[in-house]
Amino acid sequence: MVRATNAVYSHRKRKRLMKQAKGFVGDRKNHRRLTSNCVLQAMGFSYRGRKQRKKDFRSLWIQRLSVGARLGGLSYSKFIQGLKNAQCLLNRKALSQMAIQDPVGFSAVVGRAKLALRR
Repeated sequence: MVRATNAVYSHRKRKRLMKQAKGFVGDRKNHRRLTSNCVLQAMGFSYRGRKQRKKDFRSLWIQRLSVGARLGGLSYSKFIQGLKNAQCLLNRKALSQMAIQDPVGFSAVVGRAKLALRR
């Protein structure tokens, strides 16, 4: 009896692996074992990178808010505390955009935070 190799599935699996390795350089793109390891590593890096991107954007927003708050005479932590006391529902992303695109409005928010700190 002839040995069954399940060639259709094997080819499909290899084709899917090679498609994921599109853009790799050298032996990483056309040798199954190297490609498999490199694709696994790349998938891990991309997963980690998606988490890192969120962290990076949040730190960018905080830096922008810190600069804007300091121009208004507050530190970042006092600014955030004042916003919480004033029950302001704007998040850091929206506040950051406001600090860049609408400095007058942002200074009004800083003023509101200052008032809330005094109470």
